[in-house]
Amino acid sequence: MTRQEQFMKKHKRFHRMIALSQAGLFLSLLVLWEAAARLQWLDSFFFCSPSIVVSCFIKMLLGEQLMMHIGYSLLEIAISFVIIFISSFLIAVLLWYYLALSRILEPFLVVLNALPKSALAPLFIVWIGTGTKTIIVAGISVALFGSIINLYSGFRETDPEKILLIQTLGGDRLDILTKVVIPAAVPNIISVMKVNIGLALVGVIIGEFFAGRRGLGYLIIYGTQVFKLDMVLTSIIILCFLAMVLYKIVQYLEHIYLRSGTLAK
Repeated sequence: MTRQEQFMKKHKRFHRMIALSQAGLFLSLLVLWEAAARLQWLDSFFFCSPSIVVSCFIKMLLGEQLMMHIGYSLLEIAISFVIIFISSFLIAVLLWYYLALSRILEPFLVVLNALPKSALAPLFIVWIGTGTKTIIVAGISVALFGSIINLYSGFRETDPEKILLIQTLGGDRLDILTKVVIPAAVPNIISVMKVNIGLALVGVIIGEFFAGRRGLGYLIIYGTQVFKLDMVLTSIIILCFLAMVLYKIVQYLEHIYLRSGTLAK
């Protein structure tokens, strides 16, 4: 067996162990939650239980509305995430390419990133109205400015010796960007994407709280208003599952990148 095969076997075994540990921890928490509800350590009316959540999920699924709500939330999250990624990447590139522009905009980006985004949602409703546009804008606002700052910081941390080498060989700033800065920043870009997928979800749910008439955020607000706490918890758990799936997709892309880099070596 070659070293490469040994490494791949060890790598797969490690990931299998991580997956089994995560599944075991999740199942243990479910068992503890169910036991606490049945033994009346927790009030099942307020805290529900896994069996109540499953029953509610089946009832909502048979009502033929749940998949529609999940679909709308997923679509809004996907659109927000794509716009966040493309916009923040392009703006971060411009900030790196034009040093004066970065000096001018950096304080404004820090201030905008520090704003409480949930407080802006009512203003978005006034400016844009209710509906999908407002929800997507809310999703974008939560992650955009932080993403720009993180990507730009990653670009600035590029090895100066590599930049000097490109300059010595006669390369211009565009060559430095495409041949050194962006390739070196790929791990940071993937890390930012991992954070952004969660933030986009949070922003969309905030938008649905204020401006939605469909989606999981709307179900949470509606369930709270009519005191259907099983619906609220079921919607929250579905959101957690969606967040995990979306995170795993980005993690899989990272895994492909790392594996291709390892094989190239």
